[in-house]
Amino acid sequence: MEHPFISSLSDKTLEELQNAITDLNNKLSFAYRMQNSSMINQLLMVLASYKAEHSRKMDALLKKQGDKTKINIEKES
Repeated sequence: MEHPFISSLSDKTLEELQNAITDLNNKLSFAYRMQNSSMINQLLMVLASYKAEHSRKMDALLKKQGDKTKINIEKES
């Protein structure tokens, strides 16, 4: 489930998304240590939003790169 208060993340670069995910994981670790279930739930939703956008961007990048690196192995007649 994505966080309802996060607007579009499409303007962020892959590096910015990765840095945010790392930061959110650190905060989530802290929330687990403090046993703060409300904070944990909020962070999990935010993290899901960032990971989903990161995944969309990676899929698009891999698809774009895959088109350029295809090798034709069909036998020419």
